[in-house]
Amino acid sequence: MSKKRDISTRITKFISAAMVLLFGAALFTKCASTMVPTGGPKDTIPPVIVFMDPDNFSTNIDTLRYPKIYVEFNEYVQIKDLQKELYTSPAMKKKPTVSRRGMGIVVQMKDTLRPNTTYAINFGASIADNNEGNPLHAMRYVFSTGDTVDSMYMSGYTADSYKADSVSKSFIYFFIADSVERPTDWDSTMFKYKPQVIARAEKNGIFIAQNLKPVDYRIYAFEDTNGNMEYEPSVDQIGFLDTTYNPMNMPGFTIWYDSLRHYPSAEPQLYFRMFMDRRFARHTLSGQERINRHKAMLYFGAPNPEVTSIKFDSIPEDKVIYDPQNYNRDTVALWFDLAPEELPDTIKGEITYFKHDSINQLVESTDKLRLAWVKVETKEERKEREEQEKERERAEKAGEEWVEPEKENPFKVTMPSSGDFHRYKSLDMEFDFPLTKFDSTLVTLKMTTEENSEPQDVAFHFVQDTINRRKYQLRVDWQPKAKYELVIPAGVFENVARESNDTLKYSYTGSDPEKFAKVNIDVKSSRPNVRYILQLTNAQGKTQREIRNVDAGKYVLEYIQAGDVMLRVVEDMNGNGKWDTGDMVLMRQPERTEIFKNEEGQEVITTKENWEFDIEVDMDKLFAPITMESVVKMLNDREDERLKKLAIDEAKKRQEANKNKNNNQNSGMGFGGMGGAMGGLGSGGGGGLRSNTNTGDMSGGMGNMRR
Repeated sequence: MSKKRDISTRITKFISAAMVLLFGAALFTKCASTMVPTGGPKDTIPPVIVFMDPDNFSTNIDTLRYPKIYVEFNEYVQIKDLQKELYTSPAMKKKPTVSRRGMGIVVQMKDTLRPNTTYAINFGASIADNNEGNPLHAMRYVFSTGDTVDSMYMSGYTADSYKADSVSKSFIYFFIADSVERPTDWDSTMFKYKPQVIARAEKNGIFIAQNLKPVDYRIYAFEDTNGNMEYEPSVDQIGFLDTTYNPMNMPGFTIWYDSLRHYPSAEPQLYFRMFMDRRFARHTLSGQERINRHKAMLYFGAPNPEVTSIKFDSIPEDKVIYDPQNYNRDTVALWFDLAPEELPDTIKGEITYFKHDSINQLVESTDKLRLAWVKVETKEERKEREEQEKERERAEKAGEEWVEPEKENPFKVTMPSSGDFHRYKSLDMEFDFPLTKFDSTLVTLKMTTEENSEPQDVAFHFVQDTINRRKYQLRVDWQPKAKYELVIPAGVFENVARESNDTLKYSYTGSDPEKFAKVNIDVKSSRPNVRYILQLTNAQGKTQREIRNVDAGKYVLEYIQAGDVMLRVVEDMNGNGKWDTGDMVLMRQPERTEIFKNEEGQEVITTKENWEFDIEVDMDKLFAPITMESVVKMLNDREDERLKKLAIDEAKKRQEANKNKNNNQNSGMGFGGMGGAMGGLGSGGGGGLRSNTNTGDMSGGMGNMRR
């Protein structure tokens, strides 16, 4: 045996031993007593496996019959979320059934088994004790229909390629490379073949694939949105690797059990950048409905449908407004520009568009449209009507004249009636219906300042949104601390329902710059032909501010709300000012996005009022080639941040508890115990446990900050 192979074998044996300790300890435990204790603390211990028939890791299981497996526990158990939690590797056409029997469960196979194949039944957290519902996490039963059980491992990490964050509960499919076509111009593996081994990522995006052979694999990951274990383009995110991998040739990796999250974790060896591939979305009219008298909705199965014409029997074509509702234009509103009395309850017509036929070719096709709407009286409307009828009857009996109360103006516009505004915060206004009249010359905006209390006219203009035609922005050169009065006279707006506005009066204030933070970004790059997109996001990853077409230079982000933010950077390789997704069939990976980290590995910037933050972003370093060492370091840094926040929360809880006991002692929590319980990524040693961060220095933030 060669030296390299000997090392690989020893690594495999070490990993196997570690995995048995993690997942198999319960399988070989005999419990001396199964009596239920009375009194004492609440039971938090999951069931313990005391017996299996056949034993775990059995070989030569009969493939001609449907074998039964019996698993006995030290207490009565319940079965929870089996449909969601249970899966087999490889997949079976019919899932095994699981039922309770005494203090155990019976697993009945419903599918003929393949010869010479290692099978694994993964129960997830579906088995729990009957009294307290404590789940037995990571329960797994393995057997082989041949003479041996495949016993090699690989680990990996699944990440959202745009958000640069974990994708949980993804399935990872392993195809033996020699059993599938080698893709050249395009890749159809996921649509033509069944995987030999299946793994599933945990909530942190990390997976441990077990029972692999020492052969080359083509590997894919997908987010199983519908829970059917089948990849659905345009519904599930997908990720793929550009080459094959053999577990025999992979370096060793550390495995540990995350005792707080209750699942196994590991250093990743493989890295998937997940994305939504819309290549196979079918162009078809998937739905139609009438929302109200003046509005109908059309739903298409794929982005950017090519619509030739829309015709209705009772409505002229120039009175139908075609209004896409999103960037992909696959959801469309139809507005009818007619008086209410001119619109029938049922509108019939047809739409002609390019549609995918049965052989997936786009052909021009015509579908019928039938849009029905019936006015349904609400409880409030019925109550109001009944009260008015009683008032009318009372007036008529008394010989008095009854005058119907004036109805509230149905015209509606959603816009802030007050608030602070600055150059980066637009004043948005959105109408219920598209406008047919908008006389902005009648609108006035006046400003007063501390220096000049005499109202002055202010220049402004309205800009219609490029996607939502019912939405407008009022753009103003807002002056700090100035007071503004906006007056919109009656009749300025009129919509397709022939409704118009009453007089509207609002008051606003120019934002005080001292109430915000400023972020100065110094971008370094040695690639003058590459452009980037800077996105300042909140702690949840939602974009707050964006700068496009960025190259080397200095950039300023002003009026940043105090709080936690992150800087996401998109490597805009084609310079089109947006992030581009990937294409699995054409084997094209998505454009890279990365979250900026400071030298301490921190991703979160804690901004403060009236502070400036200086950040230097080296794009060469940020977008350096991805290695497993860099992925492990990224996950380590994120775990440190997570543990730090967890410790802060725990410290706050303890402080609050101490306050309730009239004890002002600060009960801060270090990381010695927390890190030991949680483990880490990339650490040495058998357990993979590490802790090198404490709560002593919590004010670091990112970059340099100054008042």
